[in-house]
Amino acid sequence: MARRNSVGKIFIITGMSGAGKSQALKCFEDLGFYCIDNLPVALIPAFSGLVRANRHFRNVALGIDIREGRFFKGFISSLDTLGKLGLDYKIIFMDADDQVLLQRFSETRHRHPLGKNIGQAVKEERRILSELKERADKVIDSSKLTLGELKEILSGALELRRSTEMKLTVVSFGYKYGIPLDADLVMDVRFLPNPNYINTLRRRTGLDAPVGSYIKSRPGFKSFLSAYTGQIKQLLPLYIKEGKSYLTIAIGCTGGRHRSVFIASQLAAALARFGFSVSEYHRDIRKQA
Repeated sequence: MARRNSVGKIFIITGMSGAGKSQALKCFEDLGFYCIDNLPVALIPAFSGLVRANRHFRNVALGIDIREGRFFKGFISSLDTLGKLGLDYKIIFMDADDQVLLQRFSETRHRHPLGKNIGQAVKEERRILSELKERADKVIDSSKLTLGELKEILSGALELRRSTEMKLTVVSFGYKYGIPLDADLVMDVRFLPNPNYINTLRRRTGLDAPVGSYIKSRPGFKSFLSAYTGQIKQLLPLYIKEGKSYLTIAIGCTGGRHRSVFIASQLAAALARFGFSVSEYHRDIRKQA
């Protein structure tokens, strides 16, 4: 795919119905983007010419989803048109657990765009969009995100660019709450002793110095962190070579408050020292122990 840097940025916001595409568009609007929801796929080539000719449309976010019906072949062709015009576009795919999507439709009483039984519609939509998801520059799992957290993730996504640089996100999580859907690499650090069983540490988190000191003193910690950081450093140039511009590294422990938080923080700091653009995010740190 040709995605050359040119007159501005175009973000395609797509994904599963009920996964938060409308909220994502509102976040882009707050960030100063010109936003259009549900632009007909057939109009994308014409709109692309308008973007290229008019600086008023320098930064654009387009919301496009399954409401377009049998749009997929035309959508892919339209994306190729963007590339041929030299427009820099990125695809953000909004996703969520099937159970979360079912619950959201149940709560809002909205009809699914495919017009079927909601459970069947979600499965069918996921099948239809599978190829588009593979083409996405960033997949965002909104299952447990607040609006503020979504905006923070999208702000980081604005820095996506195809170069020798890569935007890295290191996220900590608790296995009891599920693995992040947008994770590219997942590391389980439950082999380390759990600070939750230490009375003086239970109410603290991996960002607190006493928890960090405890974990650092455990046998195997230093060798693990050094080896894993080195492995990530070796892999990143290979991902960049394959055209990947955004990588999410997920670090998990049982509850997502102690071990994973500390390891994620240490890994993020180490990768930043190597010169990579890194952000860290602790998904489950606020949950009660």
